[in-house]
Amino acid sequence: MARRPQHPGDGFVEAIDDRTLIAIAEEQPELSEGRIHGEVVQAPIFEAPGQTRVGRFGWKDQHSSLLSFIGDAYLNEMGITNRLRPTDVTTVLKTTNDPEDQPDDLGLADIDHFAQFIRGTMVPPRDTALAATPAAIRGGELFRRVGCSVCHVESITTAPAGTVIDGGMFTVLEALGNKVIHPFGDFLLHDIGTGDGIVQVGPQDTANKLRTAPLWGLRTKPRFMHDLRSLSLENAISRHEGEAHEPARRFKELSPEEREALITFLNTL
Repeated sequence: MARRPQHPGDGFVEAIDDRTLIAIAEEQPELSEGRIHGEVVQAPIFEAPGQTRVGRFGWKDQHSSLLSFIGDAYLNEMGITNRLRPTDVTTVLKTTNDPEDQPDDLGLADIDHFAQFIRGTMVPPRDTALAATPAAIRGGELFRRVGCSVCHVESITTAPAGTVIDGGMFTVLEALGNKVIHPFGDFLLHDIGTGDGIVQVGPQDTANKLRTAPLWGLRTKPRFMHDLRSLSLENAISRHEGEAHEPARRFKELSPEEREALITFLNTL
């Protein structure tokens, strides 16, 4: 079963301007000799009915705002109906009235509090001591040389503070605006051969595409890839086919010392 992505730093991801993600997608074919082109999909904003934004949350980029993502997770992961997702998937043995997530004395429902919490989380920190070692520095150079950074984009700048996003329902805060983040991801959909055949908000060609997993916080994870089937970084890299076949091939052709250096770099994230 595919795991739900982790969320530290996602307030910054929400604050990325649509045009920034579109520009990354448009640049990728030139950087990869036409092999790689991330797909941008427009995802509905539940709190602003009828409006869409570039998707960036969920394995299929099916959500563009944190509140939409959270409201959907409350229903589908925990069975808690809310104002954004007010209808239960099943009514078998149901004894509660909908929506179950009701506002508190502050006028905020639990999904609102959770959105505030996620927007307030910091990005995962780097292991700065390991990152300063010659092996890690060399590994970073190899990471870029073999082409990993085409999709695992190192640096992205968020929209300026005061920018109105999410269909007019959220304004980028000072703490989130105009910040350079290092997600090592592009938040776009790609076919690397591990897709699940499921279409959500995108067209039919997204069936076997998945969102690039951002690599920040990588060193804290014991399993890799969306299906958690990879127990080592080497295996995860080897499973990159399709659009990512060429970088995976270049990694395989590195010397043992070079591969070790690149893995050292990844373990700093």
